[in-house]
Amino acid sequence: MTEKPYLVSGRNTLIHKIRKLDLLVVNGDDMPPILVTYKGIKRYDGKIPDNKREAKLMDMELVDVTSGEIFGDEKTLIFIQTLNGKEYKIDYSKPDTSMFIKIHQDSIF
Repeated sequence: MTEKPYLVSGRNTLIHKIRKLDLLVVNGDDMPPILVTYKGIKRYDGKIPDNKREAKLMDMELVDVTSGEIFGDEKTLIFIQTLNGKEYKIDYSKPDTSMFIKIHQDSIF
């Protein structure tokens, strides 16, 4: 089995750990997806891959937070630690505002 490019910490934190694969974070059908790169986080507007194999071909890891191996259900608040030493807060209760993605902590390492 290959190593996953992320760790799950607690009940709502993802830690990105492999630079060559971006994380495409999906939180249910109605919430906007998030792309996590080694440089930071942004809202993803591209086509969502149909499966993990298709995501790998796009140099991404598809991370569905509702799956049992991650958190098991949709989340309103997710924290994501990136490789650039920042922790971002994703607030799904505010998807169309400037508060949707905010830096929570800078240089946590």
